[in-house]
Amino acid sequence: MSASTSTSTESLATATVDRPGATEPEQPGATPRADPRDPQDPRAPRFRRFWLGDTVSQLGDRVTELALPMIAAVTLKASAAEASALAAVTWTPNLLGVFLGAWVDRQRRKRRLMIGADLARAVVLVSLPVAAAFRAVTLGQLYVVAALCGTAAVLFNTSYPSFFARLVPRSQYVSANSKLAGTRSASFMVGPAAGGVLIAATSAPFAVLVDSVSFLFSALTISRVRVPEPQAESVEVSLARRAKEGILYIAREPILRSTLACATTVNFFTFVANTSLLVLFANRVLHLSGGAVGVALGVGASGALLGAVVAPRLARRIGVGRGIAVGAVLFPAPIALVAVAHGSVWLCAVVLALAEFLGGLGVMLFDVNLNSLQTAVIHDAVRSRVSGAYTTVNYGVRPLGALVGGVLAGTIGMRPTLLVAAVGGAMSALWLLTLPVLGIRSLDHL
Repeated sequence: MSASTSTSTESLATATVDRPGATEPEQPGATPRADPRDPQDPRAPRFRRFWLGDTVSQLGDRVTELALPMIAAVTLKASAAEASALAAVTWTPNLLGVFLGAWVDRQRRKRRLMIGADLARAVVLVSLPVAAAFRAVTLGQLYVVAALCGTAAVLFNTSYPSFFARLVPRSQYVSANSKLAGTRSASFMVGPAAGGVLIAATSAPFAVLVDSVSFLFSALTISRVRVPEPQAESVEVSLARRAKEGILYIAREPILRSTLACATTVNFFTFVANTSLLVLFANRVLHLSGGAVGVALGVGASGALLGAVVAPRLARRIGVGRGIAVGAVLFPAPIALVAVAHGSVWLCAVVLALAEFLGGLGVMLFDVNLNSLQTAVIHDAVRSRVSGAYTTVNYGVRPLGALVGGVLAGTIGMRPTLLVAAVGGAMSALWLLTLPVLGIRSLDHL
């Protein structure tokens, strides 16, 4: 599972976002506001069910995120450019987000699309251990698996925002996102360590089976979460027009425009130092084994758990907009620590864990506040098409960053490449030095 923001409507002229200070009327077809913490609220058990499925799925994802680059680096002896290309292929399907989001807007049963995306990923991932059993895993297969899983992820993510907006009342957006981010953060603690153990005990291709099973569990839990879904539009609008409306919506909305520029910059530079390159660097330059890398990333991920817990409190203290800005700097900057790491294997492992801790803290401050802000400002009728357009730019830049990282690593070396990623990523906060974002203290009046 994963999250994003999006929706569906007649035209942008009637789908304007209220400015701060205005009160947003209830939208037709929206569920009445309620408190999921209230045991009498029927939405509370639904959210908990979805939350459980997401937790299991996130744990599986962490295993695969370690296993795929380890297959490339250890089993297939991939070069830095080939390892970075794997990360690029994984995120390339996001370039289709603007059109896929527009198509999702036309579908009424978005929950079924989420279930289908989970089932597709479960089936695709099984191909790796099957091929490994016959000693037939190739780099080409890794690329195909990454591309297909990436496409299913875009389908899931463009369907999710409408589902989330009907599952959780507006007043609880930050709280619910904090809970989801908290378990995602916990998965970064447990998942890499568990993945390292599984890889050591079996092999990287067979460890991927865990993620396949987690997607099946996710599909099962989502199938048991019922949310009201609006009627499909009676007027047919072309896919191209819907895609264009999603792009224009972002271009005309200053909050979305600024946060998209910031998030895109962060994504580009953090993917210059992509996971595949980082694992390769840790394995070949810092001389850390797959198990040591997994444990270091798992221990360091406690920072993300702390960030998920602290994010709502920090937002109340300094404001949602400033919380996003703090996260935008703290997320990429610690990559510099890894770049300068040297010495004993244990010292390098500690530095890697520390960098992961600080980066995890930053990414949660960034994500929890940004996801909540996006859900609040995007009109319910255009969520999927706006999410698709946002994803195309924001996530679509990731493969470009990964490819640039591979080229830089091959020319100037991996250490300087990581430093470029840290400095460039931290500068993303400059996009937020405008009142529309930094001036937002809460979501109550958006």
